Amino acid sequence: MEFTDAYKQTGPCSFSPDSRFLALAVDYRLVIRDVVSLKVVQLYSCVDKISYVEWAPDSEYILCGLHKRPMIQAWSLSQPEWTCKIDEGPAGIAYARWSPDSRHILTTSEFQLRVTVWSLVNTACVHVQWPKHASKGVSFTQDGKFAAICTRRDCKDYINLLSCHSWEIMGVFAVDTIDLAGVEWSPDDSAIVVWDSLLEYKVLIYSPDGRCLFKYQAYESGLGVKTVAWSPCGQFLAVGSYDQAVRTLNHLTWKTFAEFMHVATIRSPCNAPVFKEVDEPLQLDMSELCLNEDFPHNLQDNCPESAAEGNSRVKYKVMDLPTSLPSQKPTIDKPNPKQGVGLLQWSNDSQYLFTRNDNMPTALWIWDICHLELAAVLVQKEPIKAAAWEPTFPRVVLCTGSSHLYMWSPSGACCVNIPLPKFNICDLKWNADGRCLLLKDRESFCCAAVVSVLPDSAEDSSDDE
Repeated sequence: MEFTDAYKQTGPCSFSPDSRFLALAVDYRLVIRDVVSLKVVQLYSCVDKISYVEWAPDSEYILCGLHKRPMIQAWSLSQPEWTCKIDEGPAGIAYARWSPDSRHILTTSEFQLRVTVWSLVNTACVHVQWPKHASKGVSFTQDGKFAAICTRRDCKDYINLLSCHSWEIMGVFAVDTIDLAGVEWSPDDSAIVVWDSLLEYKVLIYSPDGRCLFKYQAYESGLGVKTVAWSPCGQFLAVGSYDQAVRTLNHLTWKTFAEFMHVATIRSPCNAPVFKEVDEPLQLDMSELCLNEDFPHNLQDNCPESAAEGNSRVKYKVMDLPTSLPSQKPTIDKPNPKQGVGLLQWSNDSQYLFTRNDNMPTALWIWDICHLELAAVLVQKEPIKAAAWEPTFPRVVLCTGSSHLYMWSPSGACCVNIPLPKFNICDLKWNADGRCLLLKDRESFCCAAVVSVLPDSAEDSSDDE
């Protein structure tokens, strides 16, 4: 891999949808850089510290959320003199998002009093009363024609369907949930999935006209759904739950066709390799050293800095089966227990699915959907902080807050050392075309490009790139 130098950032970072620009928050400033050269192309000053940024779908505009005000500021890349401020007054702003046409901004007020649709073309605005959530509970169709907004009134959950052209409510229907947790359109815009809170395992599939197509409940009397994700092809729906299992449904019958369990011990017969991160100590070459009166008695004084500090390179070792995975017992006296499938994402070709069971935070599980089996397990030394599939190839990258980047593809797995001093990766993001990978430290970032292929065999997969 090739890495750039490190640059300063103090907050959210986001690639533009067209993959040309990178937006970075540096205290009160919004810095727009060119993805290829990383040169600054625009610099905007906000009135307060930036809490989050979001690009418009056409990459022409960008908004900044300022939680301390609360206020929204928006900017135009092609017209630097154009600016927009949105202030809801006493109602406040809890969250903001772009509409699919890039000409409207949807804001949710504090305490979920209303969703307001602000037009950048004219002064018109539309209100939707009593939204269920601030940052969740809103989903747009892939063609950008309709929006589904969750609302709650009279102790009942509803789905409001709005036209993204006129912002008129096209229909409202009640959903059979106790406390709706999320909503998502299917990739082909033919169905809407709704799931209940973690206290009730319930997944509901609705048609746009409000008919309930299917109700799925894997079990009762236990914490329920934790993560839900459509496959990019739209044929599968993966549901991760607190019982440490992932269940996948097909879009024709809405029946479960696979159930993947996260077991504490992987046993034979299992064709999936288990890659474990291990230390590879640096070796000091003594061949060119000679003893004389000037040679220091403390050899460590002349060692490289990395060796003097006791740092080491890492590699993956393929474990023999059976092998036990590190796990932790969740505390029962605290809310939101660290248990169940908290991280779930499909590969772009819908052939693979990775998961992280939160009470096994150091293990990333990769499932082969074509063969309905486990493809690989990556066991890290530290808990996994972030993971993401490359947008154009079934390659997953992950980080653990260390100075190493970890990668897996069907060819194998490898560990990559970041050639930057004191750079520990705490988050990562791909741009849309998969040519650039953003790596974030606490107060800096760098970009990386994959220029080499992963090893072709498991025997070579333990080498450090």
